[in-house]
Amino acid sequence: MSTRPRATQAKQRPVKRTSAGPIAFFVALFIVALGLIQLISTFHSYALDLSELNGLRKQEAALVAQKQELENDIERWDDDAYVTAQARERLGYVFPGEQPIRVEHPEAVTGEKTTTPLDGTEGTQESTLPWYSEMAYSFREADAGKDRTRDADARGDENGAGAATQPDDQDKEQQ
Repeated sequence: MSTRPRATQAKQRPVKRTSAGPIAFFVALFIVALGLIQLISTFHSYALDLSELNGLRKQEAALVAQKQELENDIERWDDDAYVTAQARERLGYVFPGEQPIRVEHPEAVTGEKTTTPLDGTEGTQESTLPWYSEMAYSFREADAGKDRTRDADARGDENGAGAATQPDDQDKEQQ
């Protein structure tokens, strides 16, 4: 054995450094990054599922309200007085011996003025006319449109071009 102290023996041996330190660091960093990506995707899925669940709850509440409204309608239609009132209002039915009266201008009676569109057409399609009256009205309007087209073709105008120039002439006269 040698007489040298142990401390000097350790100094003389060459120290081998392994390059495992940086590799282990990058492997650990890679594993942490993968874990974070997995965690973020899990929370993202959770947020999407929670949002969908809230949407479905709102839809369920709307459907429950609609179901309740439809059940109320069924109960109303089971009542003979309601059916009679609807037949009188919608179809214009009267009992035998009654004299039906139709008010031509209801705004004169109620005091409420009906709004008319600015384009000069009659009221909106949402009227209280029975279906057969609405159908007859649409036939009259379609026939009136064909008559206007025939008149324009008879004058030799293409697509009613002559009608478009009349307002221009009126504008010039007003200036």
